[in-house]
Amino acid sequence: MSTAEASPRQQALRERLLLVAEQILATEGIGALRARDLARQAGCAVGAIYTAYPDIDALILAANARTLDAINEALAALPPPSPGPDGAARRMEELAEAYLDFALANRARWDSLFAHRIAGGQPKPLWYQERQLPMFRRLEELLAALCPRMAAEALPPLARTLFSAVHGIVLLGLEEKLVPTPLPLIRAELQRMVRAIATGLRASAAT
Repeated sequence: MSTAEASPRQQALRERLLLVAEQILATEGIGALRARDLARQAGCAVGAIYTAYPDIDALILAANARTLDAINEALAALPPPSPGPDGAARRMEELAEAYLDFALANRARWDSLFAHRIAGGQPKPLWYQERQLPMFRRLEELLAALCPRMAAEALPPLARTLFSAVHGIVLLGLEEKLVPTPLPLIRAELQRMVRAIATGLRASAAT
């Protein structure tokens, strides 16, 4: 069989395995993603998985990358923000709520983004890290509108800090690791936290 004939077949297998992995992550979570079950649902031999992907980690990364894309699409679907610092501050609150809504609607899939660890403690590959960039760049643009005089190099780390704060509230609220947290309280705490950060940044930019 020639490479030209095999390549479309391998690509079809890759896509089939990826769709099965996405379904398992969305319905049962990352703990249910096992090679034997993947092969059975994809209609292939276990060994065939490793002709399509180097290992299960690579398959999980591919599925999680699509989840990152879905989060970015959900955030991008918001209507354009109002211009100026006030619009930027309000949009930061809206993005936080949209992130919470995505996590609520896609709980197991969202969980897998943060539960997955590559064997051996290896970092995520560069291509995967780049799939996160649209979310952070959206925050960087808002922070630049909020604080026009802020140095450009200060925006990326600040955007990641803001995301970490939002993610922390969503994670602790949904998992109830500290105390049971009703959904309206999670939303209120998100708004309060983002508003406080925006207010502080604007105050510091004015001095």
